[in-house]
Amino acid sequence: MNRLRKLLPAASACTVMLTGCSFGSNIDNLMTPPKLSVEQEQIYAALKGAAGTSISLKYPKSGKYLSAFIVEDIDGDGGNEAIVFYEKTGVTVEENPLRINILDQSDGKWRSVCDTPAEGAEIEKVIISKLGTNERINVIIGSSLINRSEKNASIYTYDYDEGTIEQTFSEAYSFFDVTDLDNDMQNEFLLLSGSATGVPAVAETYKLDDKGKYHQYRLELSGSFTEFDSLSYGNISGNRHGLYIDAVSGAGYIQTDIVYMDKSGLVKVFENSDESIFTVRPAGCPSYDIDGDGFLEIPVLTIAPGYENLPESEQLKLTRWMSVSEDDTLAVKYLSYYSINDGYIFVFPEKWQGKVTVSKDLVNDEIVFRTFSEGKSGRELMRICCAEDEPSRQDRLSNGYMLMHTKGDSAYLLYVTPKSDNDPDDLAITSGDAAIGFKVK
Repeated sequence: MNRLRKLLPAASACTVMLTGCSFGSNIDNLMTPPKLSVEQEQIYAALKGAAGTSISLKYPKSGKYLSAFIVEDIDGDGGNEAIVFYEKTGVTVEENPLRINILDQSDGKWRSVCDTPAEGAEIEKVIISKLGTNERINVIIGSSLINRSEKNASIYTYDYDEGTIEQTFSEAYSFFDVTDLDNDMQNEFLLLSGSATGVPAVAETYKLDDKGKYHQYRLELSGSFTEFDSLSYGNISGNRHGLYIDAVSGAGYIQTDIVYMDKSGLVKVFENSDESIFTVRPAGCPSYDIDGDGFLEIPVLTIAPGYENLPESEQLKLTRWMSVSEDDTLAVKYLSYYSINDGYIFVFPEKWQGKVTVSKDLVNDEIVFRTFSEGKSGRELMRICCAEDEPSRQDRLSNGYMLMHTKGDSAYLLYVTPKSDNDPDDLAITSGDAAIGFKVK
């Protein structure tokens, strides 16, 4: 592969494309169903005895539970029940074919207790959890239509004595989770919804009290986010814990909002959209804990020294990793070169900031780090490459390169230019310095 195209300026190459395959039929019909365990076979037999044989199992697309059979204690009696998702054939047009069946054990045998229609056509994700101060166990199901563009989150509770499963909550969503966002040792139901015509993007949390009432906390997000690129939990200064929301803000760009929860409800770190706009960058550059301290940094691109007056297509970019300060403003924590396509980061030593730039060695397909002074690049300090074949790797190793990491067929190699007594500055680094700064995502 010609890696020249892989090392395009970060402003234009910092894009991740998610593609799928459509063959004109449901993917469930193209996959070989997994082999059922003995217990699942028993549950399946009981299901067919109650619902008939004209059924097909449905599998959640993501999350902890990826089986059509979920065996958990959902009523708190110490024994397990089974939740089965299936699709019924031959139903009327008015009836939704996607269904939920609850089965329980009696004398060691499974039997169907209740059966109810589900929302949508596909099961996206399932979470089973208590919420707030209420002791009941909630079955939270995210479902979608066939095209997976419209999603709905529903919360159910199972009553063994009544033999029923009751839907207690239903709302459209773009993302949902169960988390303790306010650190009070109780879980909240967290839901994000993208913006629509006349409706802003919002974050919501729900607490469930002892009487079974949901208490809603709602917050409008900073931008007109239509969808969410990446969502990550992380610490925030001031002993807070929050959600870093990397959301789509325009064609090919993302923007970060950070929310947390205190006694008053949901709060934004950035009080207005102007502050959040400073985080806009190309898609595929998610917030990331670059130093492993539990606090996420936000990657924001900046033009590398010496490229300011060139057309954007010819510019190379560096990445400023922004962190949230005590006063909830953004501050530069690290400066780096970030190769999105090759998936590596080199964090600049502090002494390099403002004094080092990067260039491309097109012949050898490498990124070169050079001194920069008085508007001109100078001597070489280091170079990095990603070798995709064994001969290229061995050739560089024999010429003094260090092997930093391997990923599949790719090898990340780094060469540090030896320090000379004639160097006019103190910008040379050691192999140890280089190893500390090199990171692979």
